[in-house]
Formats: sequence, structure tokens, C-alpha cells
Amino acid sequence: MIDIRSAAFWRATLALCLGSFTIFSNVYVTQPLLPTLAEHFHVSPLMAGWSFTVTTLMLGLSLLVYGPLSDAVGRRPLMIFTMGAATLVTVAICFVESFHALLILRALQGFFLGGLPAIAIAYMGDEFTKRALVIAVGYYISGNSLGGIGGRLIGGFMGDIAGWQSAFVFIAIMSVVLLIVFALALPKSQHFTAKPLHPKQMLRDLSGHLKNPALLIAFIIGGFNFFIFINQYSYVTFVLADDPYNLPASLLGLLFLTYLSGTFGSAISGKVAQKIPQPLCMALGISILMLGSLVTLLPGLPSIIIGLLINSFGFFFAHSTSSSWVSHKAQGARASASSLYLLFYYTGASTGGFYLHIWWDAWRWQGVVAGSLLVLTGTLLLSLKLRHYHQPEEHNHVSGEQQTA
Repeated sequence: MIDIRSAAFWRATLALCLGSFTIFSNVYVTQPLLPTLAEHFHVSPLMAGWSFTVTTLMLGLSLLVYGPLSDAVGRRPLMIFTMGAATLVTVAICFVESFHALLILRALQGFFLGGLPAIAIAYMGDEFTKRALVIAVGYYISGNSLGGIGGRLIGGFMGDIAGWQSAFVFIAIMSVVLLIVFALALPKSQHFTAKPLHPKQMLRDLSGHLKNPALLIAFIIGGFNFFIFINQYSYVTFVLADDPYNLPASLLGLLFLTYLSGTFGSAISGKVAQKIPQPLCMALGISILMLGSLVTLLPGLPSIIIGLLINSFGFFFAHSTSSSWVSHKAQGARASASSLYLLFYYTGASTGGFYLHIWWDAWRWQGVVAGSLLVLTGTLLLSLKLRHYHQPEEHNHVSGEQQTA
């Protein structure tokens, strides 16, 4: 088994972090480019948003495929194959000339991008000692977060300098290099044992999780929080690209540095969960997210940035707590429970734009905030309902399974 401070530990951890960075850079590269894509292809903000949402939707659906498949065919080969396939699609995107072709390729890309997130922690569970696993997962999650920020910065700056396709050229070159490093650095599996696929058992596990109200409510909370949070960022780019701000794509990319407050929110959520019940932690995070949304209504660019910093802290505080709650409350088949949570999570990301577009069309950013508060009031009430399923001894449970957008 791979233990901490060994050469194999650093090789494997570095490979998985770079792989994670690659995946989430590709997922989020279009988000600061939405106004540019809308103008270039002469489509509405809602249609432009599809270049992002179709990717997250397919990524979420693929998670239900790759986890069980890796149990049968192996972790490492499947991660390398899906990363390679996703990279080839990224290269193809560099040459698209129509918006429909872009959407088709982004959907295909999303399906392949789901391979590593679905398998990485299972690989670590097979190969790492328990104490090494805890440390490695922390580094891996940082790679998720930095990949999301990096993809948005690359998209913003490259799109501003040389057009939206240049962002995909840069991402494609980076993905090829990091894929080679990943394949060379990641140690071969030594402790993996293949298991036959049992589709009926998989369906029974998924059905059991959906019938468990303590899990189903958490799935809904995670999905609808992301439904609002990630799509607020999509619409605020249109606010800031227009009068009176007129920000270029490069500065819109910098906007996503506000995600860094979410890293801090995730980090302290476990400590807070030792003091108060996890459902109240979720409620606290959602309340902070609602507060940040209201702050963005104050006049001036600084108010929008401060509001987004508050939003990010609150969202990731609630998200890390709810994902940990799912793992803790699942009665067996924890991997499938986590996959279901992420399916709700990414489905929320993929569909929230349609809902907020109605409010955007009616009242622009003020409407987006109003629509956000309506949904978040619902998730706040659901988090309080989870108190019925909380056991007093759970005060000591630390929220450690953070999965970053």
C-alpha cells in the first residue's frame, strides 16, 4: 500500500491533482466566454449558456457509468482512456464553425470528462493507506478547485487576447502535456481486484438511496443550491460585460477568483460541524449564500465582487457539509450514494440557467436575485427538515468529503 512521504505517494498524488486540474479546466473554460460566444454565434444568453451546461449535464450522467465500470475493468486504464478521449474532443473543438457543432462536441467532451472524477477516489482507496488517503484526497480536491479557477482564467484571458477558439487551443495543448505526465506518473494498480458488473444490484442500491429521505433531501439541497450558485455566475458575466462596466473577457475570468473564499468555507465546515448539527451547518451556508446574493444588488462593482465572495463561501460551506452527510447517512453502497449526489449536483448546474433566464428576461439581474432567493428559501427549509434525521452523536462527525465545483 502507498504510504505518506514515499516517492509513490507523491507521484500518485501529483498525477491525480494534475488530472483533476485538467478535467475541471476543460469543464469551466467557456463560462467567462459566454458573452463572446453569444455575440460570435448570434445566439441568446440562454443558448450561449448551453456551451457550459451541456458539459456538466453529460459529466453528471457519466458518473453513474464509470464507477461500476471501473470495478470491472480497472481504475488506471479507464482514467487514462477517458482523459485521452476528452483531450481529442478538445482538439476538435478548436476547429468548429457552427454553434451546433460546438454543443455536440461539448456534450461528448462532458461524457469523457466524467471518467477521472468518478474513479480517482476509488483508486486512492485501493492503493493508499488510510492515513495517506486522507492527505491525498485533500490535495486532490484542491486540484478540482484550482482547475475550475484556471479554466475560467484561461478562457477569459485567451478569449480576450485572440478570440474564443484560442482558449480551446491553449487548453488542448495543456491537456496533451498533462495527460502524458499523468500516464507516466500514476503508479500501476497493485491492489485492485476486478468485480463482475451486477446491473440489478446497482439499480437496487440506487433505488434504496432514493427511498431514504435523509439522503433524498440532501440530494435535492445539493442540486438546487448548485442550480442557483453556478448559474448566477453565468448571468453576472452579462451584467459586467454591459454598461456601465463593459469589462473584457479577461477581467470576467478574474471574477472567478472569488471562488477562493469557497475553499476557506469548505475547510472550516468540518470544524463547525463538530459544534452544531450538520443540518444547521447546511442552513447556515444557505443563509450566507442568500445574503451574498442580496449584497450584489448594491450599486457598484465592489458590491458585486463582495457579494460573490460571500456567495462562494456560503455555497461551499453548505456543499461540503451536505456531501459529507450523504456519505455518513448512506446505508451501504456509499460510492453509489455519492454518485447520485453528484448527479443531482451537476443536473442542477445544467438546468438552473433555464430557470434563471425567465427572471433575467423579466427584470435582468434584480430578477435573477429574486428567483435565486425563492429557490434558496426552499433549500433552507429542507435543510431544517433534515434535523429530524440527525442523531446527537453526529456532533462529533467531521465533514471531510468536500467535492468542489
